Amino acid sequence: MTEKHAEDLALEFLSALRPLSLSLRARRTLSEGKVGILRHLAAHGPAMVSELAAAIHVSAQGASLGVRDLETVGCVERRSDETDRRRVWIAITDSGREALATESSASANLLRTAVAHTLDDEERATLAAAIPVLAKLGASILDE
Repeated sequence: MTEKHAEDLALEFLSALRPLSLSLRARRTLSEGKVGILRHLAAHGPAMVSELAAAIHVSAQGASLGVRDLETVGCVERRSDETDRRRVWIAITDSGREALATESSASANLLRTAVAHTLDDEERATLAAAIPVLAKLGASILDE
């Protein structure tokens, strides 16, 4: 594949994803970064801000601001390290787990409905076959 063809394909792909991305974002009550923080904490347990920043690919300052906002609404809490009081761990709260579930289910319901009512069986099979390719693209972008 030529570089020009890859560029055209990338632009077509972005154009096709745009309405879906806009619809998903419109249903969110939390930013993608804050949802990323909650997802990381739910999956891996308490973390320091620097770890959260690396996990969601933002600056430490960006992660710190996200944590501060999530703490304000009760989704996360700060805990001092028992052995080193200079270290502060961020942990998800029950409210944070509920917020994450709400955000995830809103997106999943939108996609579930769109797939069920918009695509025929052949198109759903094509989408299923494309998922590993999309996951590979996502992983390669995150590795950059």
